[in-house]
Amino acid sequence: MKFTFMCRGKKAVGPAGPRARGTVAVVGSGPAGLVSAGYFACQGYEVDVYDKMPVPGGMMMFAIPQYRVPRDSVYEGIDDLRDNFSVRFRLGSKVFCCAEGEPRPDEGDAFYNYVVDLRSLVEDYDVVMLTTGTWRSRRLGVPGEFAEGVFSALEYLFRVLTYEQKLVTVPPPSGDRVVVIGGGLSAIDAAEDAVRRGLKEVYMVYRRTPKEAPAGEKEIERVVKMGVNFVQLAQPVRVITRRCKVEGVEFVRMKLGEPDESGRPRPIPIEGSEFTMDTDLLILAIGELPTPPLERECLGIKLDRRGRIVVDSNFNAGHPKVFAAGDVVTGPSLIGKALSHGLKAATSAHKSLLRARESRGFQP
Repeated sequence: MKFTFMCRGKKAVGPAGPRARGTVAVVGSGPAGLVSAGYFACQGYEVDVYDKMPVPGGMMMFAIPQYRVPRDSVYEGIDDLRDNFSVRFRLGSKVFCCAEGEPRPDEGDAFYNYVVDLRSLVEDYDVVMLTTGTWRSRRLGVPGEFAEGVFSALEYLFRVLTYEQKLVTVPPPSGDRVVVIGGGLSAIDAAEDAVRRGLKEVYMVYRRTPKEAPAGEKEIERVVKMGVNFVQLAQPVRVITRRCKVEGVEFVRMKLGEPDESGRPRPIPIEGSEFTMDTDLLILAIGELPTPPLERECLGIKLDRRGRIVVDSNFNAGHPKVFAAGDVVTGPSLIGKALSHGLKAATSAHKSLLRARESRGFQP
């Protein structure tokens, strides 16, 4: 996957200084943010990309192993934006609506040095595009899940990838017996990484069967061939600890019932079927949550009950200057969907700005 950017079939050298069409702040440098930045630069805007990480790329660099998304391809696209389109990257900067006080702590916060008030960006730029993704993990809601040796898949992969990129010196978590809970791509990536790093026993436990798994049957078959032990129809009910450290998980066996709201058969606990598995490294891969740069309504920007930014059909987020795209709007998705969403949002924002200027008598 390559992230090179073209303007009507030709590479363009960035906006023409004072004659630039306008200024854009893109908040977040994952796939939706990068493609938005590329589009705006092609249209002649001066573009600044804000990100809390020391390197652009978002989860493509810090949560997805490079055997799935090669880092060199992402770097190529980033260099293209910087060198050929004059996009500026403001790294180590966490954007948040500071009317609410201190920024919400999210996963991946280890590297930011500056807090940038969202309100100041809206004041200083013609367009603000929010693409801050999903940097919080869902929790099981069972006893013991905060014990030592228990990690979310996002935290685990973040530690692995920052160590690989020599951004930290502390080795990633290891264990002799690893249990990964979940059936999506994050679970696949965590289990596959554990096998690749030579951890002795790796189990992936899912409450349904491979047929219903979000990752798909083929992905599960692939990692099973690599050495992952797949356990189906089991759900954790308790993390077993000793001296505040994980040493096992208690599960209950499940059966499949009628379809739930997702359209998949509902997993139903089987009474009296509890069993335990020993582990010294437990990875929870049960999904991520959106991380908008606000906790509650700010500048007219609102969140829905799932914490996603609410946008209209034009991707506007409630303030005339503010638009939003990617996983912070849709919830967790694949890279291709985030790219498409970011491009559509940037196109819509550009057209909205042109219409606003024309209504005031300005020429595009």
